[in-house]
Amino acid sequence: MKPKPPRINIIMWRFMGSRLISSTRCMSTSTKALSRFGWWDRVSPAAKDPIIGVTEAFLADTNPHKINLGVGAYRDDEGKPVVLQCVRNAEAKIAGCDFMESNATAVGSKLVEESVKLAYGKDANVVKEGTFAGLQALSGTGACRLFAEFQRRFHPESPIYFPDPTWSNHPNIWRDAQVPVRTFQYYHPVSKGLNFAALMDDIKNAPDASFFLLHPCAHNPTGVDPTAEQWREISYQFKVKSHFPFFDVAYQGFASGDLDMDAQAIRIFLEDGHLIGCAQSFAKNMGLYGHRVGCLSVLCADAKQAVAVKSQLQQIARAMYSNPPIHGLLLVSTILSDPETKALWVKEVKVMANRIQQMRSTLRESLEKLASPLNWEHITNQVGMFCFSGLTADQVDRLVREFHIYLTQDGRMSMAGVTTSNVSYLANAIHEVTRYN
Repeated sequence: MKPKPPRINIIMWRFMGSRLISSTRCMSTSTKALSRFGWWDRVSPAAKDPIIGVTEAFLADTNPHKINLGVGAYRDDEGKPVVLQCVRNAEAKIAGCDFMESNATAVGSKLVEESVKLAYGKDANVVKEGTFAGLQALSGTGACRLFAEFQRRFHPESPIYFPDPTWSNHPNIWRDAQVPVRTFQYYHPVSKGLNFAALMDDIKNAPDASFFLLHPCAHNPTGVDPTAEQWREISYQFKVKSHFPFFDVAYQGFASGDLDMDAQAIRIFLEDGHLIGCAQSFAKNMGLYGHRVGCLSVLCADAKQAVAVKSQLQQIARAMYSNPPIHGLLLVSTILSDPETKALWVKEVKVMANRIQQMRSTLRESLEKLASPLNWEHITNQVGMFCFSGLTADQVDRLVREFHIYLTQDGRMSMAGVTTSNVSYLANAIHEVTRYN
């Protein structure tokens, strides 16, 4: 027979039990109070990204004649996404590769090396001497975000100037990094071309040692690029003012069909002795939008400085996302480093650029055949993926409501969405909404 526990233990147990019940009740009451407090009551829906909003509206439309001119990715003449043959070949080459972490560093280094050659030139001294800090990034957006954070840490008082207009996500990226954001004049709405005089004035009037974001080719959203001579004048003025040029290279190859020609702005600045930052994306020119493969490079005074800068970029990336995924990295590094596969890619880039140029010509000709009262020369004067049409917000609304044609409110059209089968319908719709204006 077990001895009975001492009475004091029973009393203590009952006492502790009552405290436990009381504590549980308090926790329940506290949880209810917190629930009533409402941690997220002040959170309101964020404004939709203008480009994502266009895509969502397009997908919800059931009209068989609908056209999506919002997407900034290449489409073939049937309006379908394209898997390039060079990508298929690279996929075959990496089949059976060991996707282990031990490979990531070496493959990432290869990607950076080949990306830098693509931007600055394969024989550039910065490549030979290793005076650059480079890091694989999550596409061009990730490369911009890395640099924005780097700028905030080491030049916290310096603003960054964006062309007016620029890609809608640029201000978001630098504002989230708490970098002061400014603009410089770029587009001339009357000529639908470059406002070069105003651009130069803004560069001259900006505080010394400001950061400027530049589109080296196929400017998004306008499709308006400076000439080589204008780039030289811009570069000279940057030297006078000690400004830092940061190039966002999202569409290399889409302006002229020539990868080297589309990098001429970067190389002009390089020849003039600038230190340069460069964000590169392979989402568009390799058709790898979902793989998020990009590169950030920052030119430095010497190799020792490059090591220090790279270590800081690595620390920033480590806290943000640690390491990017390896599959897309292997695809891009294989395409860039294998001569046969790269040669095929160069040809396919030319094919994509030629199709876009052909659609520009066809759209302009179609509008002119309709005896449009407006001048549509800017359609073929502008280059790259986008056409800044000059359509007003009201005219864009009519295109959406009456013709099921989707584009952003500023009139930016993605020429990749224009095909042989829909260009006549598009021209007639544009003519209808502009004929009496």
